Amino acid sequence: MTDLYGSSLDDVPFTQLHGGGPPGEHTETCVLIAQIPGIDDAYALRDSKNPDAGTLRFTGTELRAAGIATI
Repeated sequence: MTDLYGSSLDDVPFTQLHGGGPPGEHTETCVLIAQIPGIDDAYALRDSKNPDAGTLRFTGTELRAAGIATI
């Protein structure tokens, strides 16, 4: 199994995922996503409103199973 937390994310650009608010409201998600360098189909997620809260890492399979589109 690949260590998703072994790669540095220091210079990795994160992209904001769009959508997700309750129907009819003009809200956007605050989730940022980035591909983890050096690992195929692995992603890091963080909160754009609180980036110091930490970063979670997932395989693409895990994200898609949760209904989250990958980049």
